[in-house]
Amino acid sequence: MQAMILAAGLGTRLRPLTHQIPKALIPVKQKDGKEIPALEGLLDKMVEQGFTKIIINIHHLPGQIRAFVSDYLEERNLPPVTICFSDESKEILGTGGALKHACALFDSTEPVLVHNVDILSDIYLPDLMKELRSEDLAALLVTPRESSRQLLFDTEWRLSGWRNKTLGETRMIQEGTGQGTGEQDSMERAFSGIYVLSPQAIELLSTRKNRVFSIIDFFLEQAPHHTVRGVELPTIQVLDIGKPDTYRKTLS
Repeated sequence: MQAMILAAGLGTRLRPLTHQIPKALIPVKQKDGKEIPALEGLLDKMVEQGFTKIIINIHHLPGQIRAFVSDYLEERNLPPVTICFSDESKEILGTGGALKHACALFDSTEPVLVHNVDILSDIYLPDLMKELRSEDLAALLVTPRESSRQLLFDTEWRLSGWRNKTLGETRMIQEGTGQGTGEQDSMERAFSGIYVLSPQAIELLSTRKNRVFSIIDFFLEQAPHHTVRGVELPTIQVLDIGKPDTYRKTLS
């Protein structure tokens, strides 16, 4: 299995902490009370759960992340695993542009699990990989938590739109595309930052003209033509440690 960790963000919400260290390396307290970098915990999880190729995109303070991964590989007796970098040090490309930039690093015949580095969860990641159906372009882990930005889904859990409650903005998938649910009938769910892309999604990303773009924009563009499916796993806990209030909870 292959995965990509999105770790290029500036971590603006966690400043001044992220002036000195990249968001990927902020300390997170474990169940045993030990604090380790967020990236270390995510790499441990992916390796333990059977991922053999992991790509990490880097932009802010990239040297620190490269050095950390070098030490990580040297210090651990790992099963066969490849960890490589997609370098965005010249320009941060957004969540969609990052994937386009990394396309050449993927096995084009296999799905890719994508995971934001600042998301903690108790999900067994191969379970989400199994949720990707043969007809799906992507499978997105979503939760019913409160958020100013919500994805909208029809009764078949197909992406039907997006809403920004702060700005009062809603974007609906065009009618007549098989998505079939109006704005009033849509289910709201928060995007977790964990999702699976099909090989077809990687191919479409590789040919997109824009360099810098959001993966949500890509999903909304493709939803009239392909199935972008939401996956809700009620027992799963998801925490966004990129927010100061939730990050502080991990240290208490």
